[in-house]
Amino acid sequence: MSIFDLFRQIESQQPAVTGPPEYIIAGLGNIGEKYHNTRHNAGFMMIEAFAEKCGAKFGKHQFKSNTAMAKCGGKRVLLMKPDTFMNLSGQAVTEAMQFYQIPPERVIVIFDDINLNVGELRIRQKGSDGGHNGMKNIIYLSGADTFPRIRVGIGKKPHPDYDLAAWVLSAFSPDELKTLAETAKTVCEALPLMLEGRTDLAMNRYNTGKQKKQKPVQETTPEEGAS
Repeated sequence: MSIFDLFRQIESQQPAVTGPPEYIIAGLGNIGEKYHNTRHNAGFMMIEAFAEKCGAKFGKHQFKSNTAMAKCGGKRVLLMKPDTFMNLSGQAVTEAMQFYQIPPERVIVIFDDINLNVGELRIRQKGSDGGHNGMKNIIYLSGADTFPRIRVGIGKKPHPDYDLAAWVLSAFSPDELKTLAETAKTVCEALPLMLEGRTDLAMNRYNTGKQKKQKPVQETTPEEGAS
């Protein structure tokens, strides 16, 4: 490495974030290489993109999660990728909430939604679990549903008889990954607004697709608690 490369590296390094987090952003997914780039890991994909934009690096394991500290809009933010598998995401999220005394209103959850087309976004201030087992566990263990959330579309099953567990654990196609890369850019624009308490503006600006009126599809529970 030349001295000029070293200077560029130093200039690109972000200062360490000090002090306890004021917000939590949790991206939901399943750990393990076999789940990489699968539909149920859309939450992981989005939060990894946000960490990269903020210059934060995952690698510290705490609260049953792979975590990173970031600073965005002057806010200290704990980024979390739970290690618990999807069904038990609430164990990780509520542990961090309790440790730092952070209320649900300052915990943003990013997760996949099979009722939206691939890449569509639905941002909400609060609400039900929408049939998603990870969100269901967070609401159950916290006793609250006032979590701001970003639902990322992963597409409906190819046909009604297709096994739901197999669908959500299937890999995205190359074209779908390109679409999600653009979606990640949008998520990275929406999150700073949500951290500023302007979730309504983020909803108006970034919600895409048509609101689905049908009852959300309820997930099943595949092996390893991965649903």
